[in-house]
Amino acid sequence: MATDPGSTLSEVAGAISGHVEVTGHGGDAVVSDVHFDSRAVTPGSLYVAVRGARADGHDFIAAAVGLGASAVIVEEAPDIDVPYILVDDSRAALGWAAAEVHRHPARELRLVGITGTNGKTTVAHMLAAMAPGSGRQMAVVGTVSKGLDDMGGSARTTPEASDLQRILRVLVDRGRISDVAIEVSSHAIELGRINGTEFDIVAFTNLSQDHLDYHHTMEEYFAAKAKLFSRRWAAQAVIWNDGPWGKRLAGETALPVVAVGVGPDADVHVTYGSETPQRTDFTLDIAGRTVDVSISLAGRFNVANAAIALTCAQLQGWELDGSIERLTAMEPVPGRYNTIPNERGIWVVVDYAHTPDAIAGVITETRDLIPGKVIALAGAGGDRDREKRPLMGRALTIADTPIVTTDNPRSEDPASILEQVLSGIPPHVEVTVEPDRRMAIRIALERAQPGDAVLILGKGHETGQEFAEHTIAFNDSLVAREELARLGADQ
Repeated sequence: MATDPGSTLSEVAGAISGHVEVTGHGGDAVVSDVHFDSRAVTPGSLYVAVRGARADGHDFIAAAVGLGASAVIVEEAPDIDVPYILVDDSRAALGWAAAEVHRHPARELRLVGITGTNGKTTVAHMLAAMAPGSGRQMAVVGTVSKGLDDMGGSARTTPEASDLQRILRVLVDRGRISDVAIEVSSHAIELGRINGTEFDIVAFTNLSQDHLDYHHTMEEYFAAKAKLFSRRWAAQAVIWNDGPWGKRLAGETALPVVAVGVGPDADVHVTYGSETPQRTDFTLDIAGRTVDVSISLAGRFNVANAAIALTCAQLQGWELDGSIERLTAMEPVPGRYNTIPNERGIWVVVDYAHTPDAIAGVITETRDLIPGKVIALAGAGGDRDREKRPLMGRALTIADTPIVTTDNPRSEDPASILEQVLSGIPPHVEVTVEPDRRMAIRIALERAQPGDAVLILGKGHETGQEFAEHTIAFNDSLVAREELARLGADQ
């Protein structure tokens, strides 16, 4: 992948030795790419045998060598003749090795890492929209990637470490991109996906319950996020500090902090203005100036996102007025509070909200914007945090008409997931249960009257619905448009 001859195994061993324990080294070779998936190996690659929950990469060393791997990183000496580095943690070594082989591409770009339960994608895309105002070009690596051209998106919020370093190297070599915004998930931090990546700025949006299937407690979840805010990863932090987790993070991190919020302790102070379904206004005290900002996105949560993005831009030296101008003209991010035009006088919204706090926030914000009732539908994903399911159900009851449906059941029984969501809804609350997501959207739209809002929550930009044995094509925005057309034809 790299444009030079590559790195020797000795050079890789030296580069990773400061981060993982290198306990052995056999032979030498020149490697030009790094892979952890044996099926993706190309001639001249370094194969890193990672132990996973379902498979052990050590079982595929021979397959990797058969595809042309020049060397391997392992936790136990290979039983075939191949140059190797023996380490105590091959997963941790993956990113550091890839950064060395790809000549540390992060050092040739300006990187902003964004973490938090909600808002990462929106902040990243806001930054990408503003960058040209200062002569910059920014790519986004995350849930909804941007500017990666033929490299496509990532199956994960943050790509695996070797994939991330390869993406950054390609961006450098093509010469068009100067900056990159990377969504950094808590899983990515814990699993070493950002190893070898150096950020100019790291930003924190918020923290609410999610991923407790992995982190177990909110304390562990917070601790994972907080690891990003160290001098090991970044030079400076931007933190939304309206809330206990943000305030705590701002007080505990060793990084220089710019606190953003509506309280008196904010360095960049936000004052909320007027809101309509089409536009939200606010005032920002930043860099010794007071500026008025208008965004074509609804909700105070998007004001927080915009304030964080503008603060990151200002710290990067971007021209403030140009940033605001481009932010004002920005199109909505796919799947993030997207509105569906229609002739029925209904406010139809598709949003990725899939945590209790996000669901409650979208419903509450929408109620303040419309004259009618709020109809909201959501489900919960399978093979994910089960503890949040009852809380999601309870959050749905903030709506006038809550509808519980499926999300991505994955390997779980959809009926069982529905029951867990419903367990959080008090018995006196009337709720509609419709497992078929298309039918649930149809029911919501049929019930809506002019002035009402229909919130279709949970899947956002996704284009498929995952079941145990298959995935069907399903995009909430497309289905909503189809159902609106059907209703129009039936009248």
